[in-house]
Parts: sequence; structure tokens; C-alpha cells
Amino acid sequence: MNQELSRLLDGIYEFGRKHDSSTTVHSEQILNITPDTGQFLSILIQALRVKNVLEIGTSNGYSTIWIADALRPTGGRVTTLEVSKKKVEMARKNFEKVGELSEHITLHETDARTFLKDCEDESFDLIFWDADRSQYVSYWTDICRVLKAGSLLIIDNALSPHPEELAELFKLIQGSRTFLSQTLNIGKGELVALKLSTPRN
Repeated sequence: MNQELSRLLDGIYEFGRKHDSSTTVHSEQILNITPDTGQFLSILIQALRVKNVLEIGTSNGYSTIWIADALRPTGGRVTTLEVSKKKVEMARKNFEKVGELSEHITLHETDARTFLKDCEDESFDLIFWDADRSQYVSYWTDICRVLKAGSLLIIDNALSPHPEELAELFKLIQGSRTFLSQTLNIGKGELVALKLSTPRN
């Protein structure tokens, strides 16, 4: 990552931090990932030579830019979904600032469940999930379907102060014969789940 992009990301992150400290309305908060989570995603994407990422929860585009930059070497693309019109507008303005890097980003203002229904099987080789946790279970089946075998699902806020919000989803993942998972103490907690090519016995 070049210094210009690094400074831009620092500015977007700081804006989000200040914004969130000024409001207690959860739906209006930006809730960016932490910089170390961005670095973690970048390392994984580059090491695995990922080409096609689905991000559920764009917010202001901070995490999207981290992902897009990591996709440069493969010429890959991140498809990012956001349901909030206000956040979509913020993200688009931030994407305009990154120049040609924006060519690696496709932003959809849509509900994830609606989008996933129209996706072909095994469309993505990495999914980063960072949205409204209360809705996760409702589109778990489609998440499993659109993720390629041998690829990673990463869930942010896995060490949330409200563990009950993810408890049912985590039971599904841990009880699945198709996934092998581990929660890492990075940022706000990252659950990393590998979709196995052959289900476990």
C-alpha cells in the first residue's frame, strides 16, 4: 500500500471514530473495522491470491478500500453490499478519492438476502461479513451456497460485547460438517471459517 492511500485510509478511519463517538444510535454509526483487521484481510487476500470477494456491509467504504488494494496483484474485484443510502453515499465519495483502485470495486445498494438469492453457486472465493448481526442466520444457507469450496468466510465482531447476537450462527458453523472454524483475537474478533472441499465425517 502506498503512502497516499495509507493517509487516506487513516483519514476515513478517524472520521468514522469521531462520528461514532458523537451518536448512540446504532444504525447511524459507521462501525469501521480496526486497522489491524484491515491488515489481516490484506495478508489473507494476497497470500491466497483471492480474485473475487463479497463484502456484506460496506459502511463508509473503509474496509472495502483495504480489500480492493489487496486485490490489485490478481486484478480481482470486491463486490460490496450496503442497505443504508446514507452510508452508500459516503462510500461512493470515498471511492472517488482512490483513483484507479475504484475499478476493483462494485458497490450495490441492496439488502444482502435479496442479492444472494440471485448469485450463482460458488461465486466468491472469500466472503467478509460485517453487517446487521441479527439477520445473519436468515441468509446463512445462501452464504454457504455462494462461497467456493476451499475458500474462507470471515466474520467481523466475533468477540462482540453482545455474544447472544452471534450465538445461533456460531452454532450453525461449528456444527457444520462443511466448515472448519477458529475465532482470532484480532480487532473486534475475527471468526475465520474454511469451507471444506470434502465434508468432515
